[in-house]
Amino acid sequence: MSADGETKTTYKRVLLKISGEALMGTQGYGLHPPTVDRIAKEVKSVHDLGVEICMVIGGGNIFRGLAGAAQGMERTTADYMGMLATVMNALGMQAALEALNVNTRVISAIPMDQVCEPYIRRRAVRHLEKKRVCIFAAGTGNPYFTTDTAATLRANEMGCEAIFKGTKVDGVYDKDPKKFDDAKRYDTVSYDEVLQKNLGVMDASAIALARDNNKPIIVFSLDEPGGFRGILAGEGTYTRVQG
Repeated sequence: MSADGETKTTYKRVLLKISGEALMGTQGYGLHPPTVDRIAKEVKSVHDLGVEICMVIGGGNIFRGLAGAAQGMERTTADYMGMLATVMNALGMQAALEALNVNTRVISAIPMDQVCEPYIRRRAVRHLEKKRVCIFAAGTGNPYFTTDTAATLRANEMGCEAIFKGTKVDGVYDKDPKKFDDAKRYDTVSYDEVLQKNLGVMDASAIALARDNNKPIIVFSLDEPGGFRGILAGEGTYTRVQG
């Protein structure tokens, strides 16, 4: 925060990754409109700073491919169903953002022209340059890859300076802080340590891709009002995953 009270940030382009579960609020399933609206306002507050924003939203509030496969469904089919769930979440977030007068594009790795755009990298970059929020849906378009990996892939393709992962806790801990009172939070942690200790920030493929491209991951609590904007200004509590 500057002396005149204006929030300053050094980031020009970032990717926000949130889980599908973050959109269901206190419900056990689906989209909770007041929660979607609250997150949209968080995104708008950062957009108002002039930051170019990409988003990737999971689909676990509607359908999770791994869970479907665990119940006997063929894994490829289950993963495609999970990808379609992310499109539904992306459209819900788009509606909330555009209600706040934030121009938004949903860009799907699986073509479905009547509801969203197909993924074309140069076109997506142009949308960002025009200050439109780009929500990347349907993961990578391939089964066996999570939305964490999709987020890291798109962050690299779009030239984002960092990946911001909004979670239920304010960073990365050595063990589950909801179960263990003596859990310790990391201020910074290396990619290799995340992999070696299985800290659960993102899946191994996503962490390895971020490491290989030196893309920092900032883990913070999305439940904290004003948290996203504050973290971009270097305030608040968070963990930075880096080399």
